[in-house]
Amino acid sequence: MAGQSGDNADPTDSGYYKAKYQSLEDLPSVGPATASKLREIGLKTVESIAMATNAELTAAGLGEETAAKIIEAARKSIAITFVRGDELVELRKQIKRLTTGCPSLDSLLKGGLETQSLTEFYGEFGTGKSQVCHQLCVTVQLPEAQGGLEGGALYIDTENTFRPERIQQMARRFGLDPMEALKKIIFAEAYTSEHQMFLLDNADEVIKENNVRLIIVDSLTSHFRSEYLGWEMLANRQQLLNKHMHKLMRLSRAFNTVAAITNQVMAQPDAFFTKGVVPVGGHIVGHMSHSRIFLRKGRGNIRVAKLTVSPSLPEGEVPIRITEQGIESDEEI
Repeated sequence: MAGQSGDNADPTDSGYYKAKYQSLEDLPSVGPATASKLREIGLKTVESIAMATNAELTAAGLGEETAAKIIEAARKSIAITFVRGDELVELRKQIKRLTTGCPSLDSLLKGGLETQSLTEFYGEFGTGKSQVCHQLCVTVQLPEAQGGLEGGALYIDTENTFRPERIQQMARRFGLDPMEALKKIIFAEAYTSEHQMFLLDNADEVIKENNVRLIIVDSLTSHFRSEYLGWEMLANRQQLLNKHMHKLMRLSRAFNTVAAITNQVMAQPDAFFTKGVVPVGGHIVGHMSHSRIFLRKGRGNIRVAKLTVSPSLPEGEVPIRITEQGIESDEEI
């Protein structure tokens, strides 16, 4: 890290992913009463404090100076400040990839979904978005040698699409015990956009205690789209979506997890000669999603996955199939 003495200092020893302080009470200026206030507003771990803002802590009744001091201590415990480019290369070695369990899709993504990154799957209904999410819940449990992350999944369902029996089918394909696979999936159904945000805002302790390595929100925009109607409510909707996605990214960075969302689409008004669709959420969702994958129906039972946005990979598309076994490459059938 910049400022460390000696050219042989190992940036991976900086504590970037492992907090120096293990509980809230370990932080300077945090006693039992303050810790209780912080937990009441959903800040239950040192990692969540490091990713919080001063305003969030002052909302719990803390003074501005105290809030700033607590956040600074938490951030110094786990976060990067300034680093040289060569040190960043070393730090990025901590980033892992999660296999989708579908060779052609993995090939498109050069190995799978990255941790500390947000991947969006969007498309019309019936194109396989939730099916991909189900399969990720299984593959995340696989050993790293098989492309997994040896951890659990947190699944926030907003459209009542999660099916335990589908997980059991997919688990058998990957050689996992179906009931044991279900035990490693933490599920919550969100009934409103406010409830959806509340669940994620209070997820840090669940993530830490259950070794969660994958966070899924399926779908991101469903409740927001149905509750915030009309142009006069658009600005408020976008602000809340922005806050929600920032929270998701903070959790992904703090716990080195994969973050995956699904998104609905809407007709493209200026597409006169083609059936054009665009993902819901506009620029807010577009800027926050590091990788965007468009799923569409092909001929027969084929679906086409197209990588439309990535910070480092070229655009491309591959055919996939949805079978009883899960998401598979077309050539596997």
